[in-house]
Amino acid sequence: MKNYIFTLVIGVYLIISGDVVFSQGFLKSEGKKIVNEKGENVLLRGIGLGGWMLQEPYMFQLSDVAGTQTEIKARITSLIGQKNCEEFYTRYLNNMITEKDIDALKKWGFNSIRLPMHYNLFTLPIDKEPVIGQNTWLTTGFKLTDDLLSWCKKNKMYLILDLHAAPGGQGNDRPIADIDTLKPRLWESEANQEKSIALWKKLAESYKDEEWIGGYDLINETNYKLEGNESLKKLFSAITRKVREVDKKHIIFIEGNQFANDYTGLTPPWDNNMVYSFHKYWNPTTVETIQKYLDMREKYNVPVWMGESGENTNEWFRAAVNLFETNNIGWSWWTIKKIGSESSLMTITKPLGYQKIIDYWAGKGPKPTVEEAKATFMELAENVKFENCKINNGVVEALFGKK
Repeated sequence: MKNYIFTLVIGVYLIISGDVVFSQGFLKSEGKKIVNEKGENVLLRGIGLGGWMLQEPYMFQLSDVAGTQTEIKARITSLIGQKNCEEFYTRYLNNMITEKDIDALKKWGFNSIRLPMHYNLFTLPIDKEPVIGQNTWLTTGFKLTDDLLSWCKKNKMYLILDLHAAPGGQGNDRPIADIDTLKPRLWESEANQEKSIALWKKLAESYKDEEWIGGYDLINETNYKLEGNESLKKLFSAITRKVREVDKKHIIFIEGNQFANDYTGLTPPWDNNMVYSFHKYWNPTTVETIQKYLDMREKYNVPVWMGESGENTNEWFRAAVNLFETNNIGWSWWTIKKIGSESSLMTITKPLGYQKIIDYWAGKGPKPTVEEAKATFMELAENVKFENCKINNGVVEALFGKK
């Protein structure tokens, strides 16, 4: 009896103190719907954390001077040195997404987050492994993900893990996956494929018991010529098998080739807890533009999810969300923050000396001093904080139908 009373008192205390999060249970596919463990339909309304673990140059007005994140880092290093560059990125990663961001997202109406991951925050590239064929696990990516998950739990939001930059790169669009064309692509390298498989198994081992992990988005936007998508199906199937060795509970999200639009050879589903994810950019917001995904859902009795869209006007956003939700399709928007853009959820203020650095890199201006350049990048690392960003209320209103 004493133990019962003690447990009851502790439970009441935890509820009052707000330290307990009551989950709706693991998400799963059930027929054409994504449901929670109560069997309730769950319409995902999400945001992609683009620019955090993976910097695409266009988000930082750097497309004219750098093609990939690796090139951005190389330019910064040449300007301020390796130590200063590492200091900047440490601050940047710690500041770009914080608990304040997640609290605000929940307040605005989001119930899920898609995390675009760069593999190199979790493991070494194959050519830097001390022992060929083995995998060195890095703490940075897992720590960032753990912190993010804790904030999602507190806010009762689902976190979907998305391998946005796979080992070697999954396509020909270099910025999306930070691709080095001098090294073998994912599809040209068995070692890169094995590392991708191992990474997903490691992630599944780490998060298999986490109810607020919404699922695993195996590879973002493959854009590569793959005959019949046979290589894509083979890798997806291998990853699925390894994940299921340790985790039978989480949804596996599958994106088609050609930027998540070509599902040749990727049907029917090969797992009983799978969702097909398509992306939609820059085309009309009519049912005809998504009909093939509705047909796929109907034919194979499997849910579909719109895993990435955005980069347009608020009017387009409003119409697109209405299209998805009318057809019971959850969505995830792109993206959370960019420099000087009001199509993202928030706008990062451009540091005062930033344009001078861009002009120098473009061959249009003098070279900044190390001190000037370092100060500019450290200012950027401060400007990305939630409290220093401009909230684009028009985007929020468009996504959630508020006038």
